[in-house]
Amino acid sequence: MLVKVKMPKLGETAEQVVVLEWLVAAGDAVAEGDVLLRVETDKVDVDFPSPVAGVVTELLVAPDDEVEVGDPVCVIQT
Repeated sequence: MLVKVKMPKLGETAEQVVVLEWLVAAGDAVAEGDVLLRVETDKVDVDFPSPVAGVVTELLVAPDDEVEVGDPVCVIQT
């Protein structure tokens, strides 16, 4: 099954984050809880863990992109 991983709300007031770097690439296997990417809120840098285990099939955002809460960031084949 393909899962579109969406940006969760990472703080009480953060509605938007900036992608700092991806720690995985398309084709990488990930376990639930593995860090997918690092993002920056208005206050802190946050590691974003994978909500599912599988293989990353597509990265939908790039470093320096601004991402809203709820926007898809990648696709994982479970």
